[in-house]
Amino acid sequence: MYSFIKKLLFLLNPEKAHHLTFSLIRFPGFSSIGSKLFNKKDPRLKKTVFGLTFNNSVGLAAGLDKNAIAFNELGDLGFGFIEIGTVTPKPQPGNDLPRLFRLPKDEALINRMGFNNEGVMEAAKRLKHRKDKTVLIGGNIGKNKLTPNENAVDDYVICFNELFDVVDYFVVNVSSPNTPNLRALQEKEPLTALLRTLQDLNNQKTKQKPILLKIAPDLTDLQLDDIIDIIKSTKIAGIIATNTTISRDGLSYEKAEVENLGAGGLSGKPLTKRSTDVIRYLKNHSNNAFPIIGVGGIHSAADALEKLDAGADLIQLYTGFIYHGPALIKEINNSLLNRQHA
Repeated sequence: MYSFIKKLLFLLNPEKAHHLTFSLIRFPGFSSIGSKLFNKKDPRLKKTVFGLTFNNSVGLAAGLDKNAIAFNELGDLGFGFIEIGTVTPKPQPGNDLPRLFRLPKDEALINRMGFNNEGVMEAAKRLKHRKDKTVLIGGNIGKNKLTPNENAVDDYVICFNELFDVVDYFVVNVSSPNTPNLRALQEKEPLTALLRTLQDLNNQKTKQKPILLKIAPDLTDLQLDDIIDIIKSTKIAGIIATNTTISRDGLSYEKAEVENLGAGGLSGKPLTKRSTDVIRYLKNHSNNAFPIIGVGGIHSAADALEKLDAGADLIQLYTGFIYHGPALIKEINNSLLNRQHA
């Protein structure tokens, strides 16, 4: 069924296809049909990580439901957790159109969306209407484009406070390549200060929420070592590895054709190996000191198992979900059950 829908959607501009898909998902009765077809409700799939119990290990990465519009319906399709955002304190339109491009021969996407969202307060309002609180919600938070890096911490604090009562965990996004100078916040000194501020706020709460850091796949081993030290020193809950890459390696398109698409983060199959390598490096060099959510190029159950074997505790889908639909969630969960019986 999804292969037919995808053919129609892929005839449209990618961003128009995205909005149409959300309209379909939210159409009355659609998610109940999807739930019957794809939602593998099996208690054996439950997994507890950083103090939270997930219905299953397969989540939806940030970027698809930026404004917390369809998290209930996406949860019905079988995800164990949904990450909304990235949200910023103030609404912003994001970068100029076009800003999303398909590379179907490689099952990849290039995007330079630029944190387009309606602002954190709108997301917080919608999240108060959660239908199923067993499908956990993560809040991916960032800074506004016009906020200078020296004031970035203020933006993250605003988002943290606004979302605290309506999400189950937080993700600090300093790794998107589509907001000018954002990745400079991954440097050791500013990142330590940012995470320490958020963790201090967290510690003042009656019940703390896990805070995770989302990192780029383009970091060197020395930078990954710094990340490990920062996670340990700030005592945040873990890492999401990885965001999109600025690399264009491994594509089957002509170089000029890719360059013509312009800047942006590449996701999908070309990222599979690098994201897995980052997960493995973090797990081994930290001596398994913190949980990792693995994301990047998961297009099959085999890809998912490879991420988990490399050291991921949970996984997330984004581009693989766009290319393969909700059947991929069910396929992965079936493989996890089969592995339990092996």
